[in-house]
Amino acid sequence: MINVGIAGASGYTGIELVKLISNHPQATLCAVTSNSYKGKALTDLFPSMRGFESLICEDLDIPALARKIDVIFLALPHKISMQYVPALLEQNIKVIDLSADYRFTDAAAYESAYQVHTSKHLLNESVYGLCEIYRDQIKTSSLIGNPGCYPTSILLPLLPLLKEGLIRPAGIISDSKSGVSGAGRSLSLSSHFCEANESFSAYKVGNHRHTPEINEILSLQSQQPVTITFVPHLLPLTRGMMSTIYAQATDIATETMIRDTYDAYYGDEPFVRLLDKNLYPAISHVRGTNCCDIGIHFDETTRQIILVSAIDNLLKGAAGQAVQNMNLLFGLDDATGLNWVQGFL
Repeated sequence: MINVGIAGASGYTGIELVKLISNHPQATLCAVTSNSYKGKALTDLFPSMRGFESLICEDLDIPALARKIDVIFLALPHKISMQYVPALLEQNIKVIDLSADYRFTDAAAYESAYQVHTSKHLLNESVYGLCEIYRDQIKTSSLIGNPGCYPTSILLPLLPLLKEGLIRPAGIISDSKSGVSGAGRSLSLSSHFCEANESFSAYKVGNHRHTPEINEILSLQSQQPVTITFVPHLLPLTRGMMSTIYAQATDIATETMIRDTYDAYYGDEPFVRLLDKNLYPAISHVRGTNCCDIGIHFDETTRQIILVSAIDNLLKGAAGQAVQNMNLLFGLDDATGLNWVQGFL
């Protein structure tokens, strides 16, 4: 069994991790930490866990954790994770960090969107946790930078076509939408019910901090500079995410080649579902799953490719993908503990 700790268990991503690990056939939840709720029972914070977990929230005490866990999920704010990661690795604890602190190889790119990085030397050791693309590197790593939710919804559709030269690197646009849980559990005016309900709005246009993350992975994987236009929007729903991506096809691209490329990259992947022609994703179809659904429209006349992807931002966009990374780290099948669908009408 894999002995697991979750730091930041009191947030939305944290409780999703608790649920996933509590139901995982090869993992045991041994510790949960929360700076805000130290000494409180997890079931006091999330009554839905009554009868399933009886853990008490504790401090993130690394020597104490080292005696009882093999891996820790850090569901902590950006910059807080990097305060703990070096010491955790020194104790031979594998780390899956859900903040942005270890998603970048270029420290300057990270610092342009976040803040000064205090353990730059570990950026060369960390692996970007997009399982379908970095599987082999993940398996041999001790430090995973779990991707952001928006980047996951954009990178999975784009990377195969960019790598195979079927779309041009210039002029790519992603029009993306997220449910309110993407803002986290902390209070903010924009996520209040009265502000978000029956409304739809763009935010951080042209300066969202996920843009450098997306650009870096697209550029590294396609071995050419790629800069996309990314515009996020807030949807009046709790969870779910959709990205509509516009790109220009290269001269060699055909719809058959596009679909064959996706089949080659994702045909054996349990959590990427390519939809048939004229079918497009819906958030309700991925909510409660670890799946990314992808639909394609290709206009032969204009050479415009439109990709539509949908994920659950708390699962494939965060906790589910993190557990998928844990499975790879410990030699398990990707789908272990994740091969279920929570049904919705």
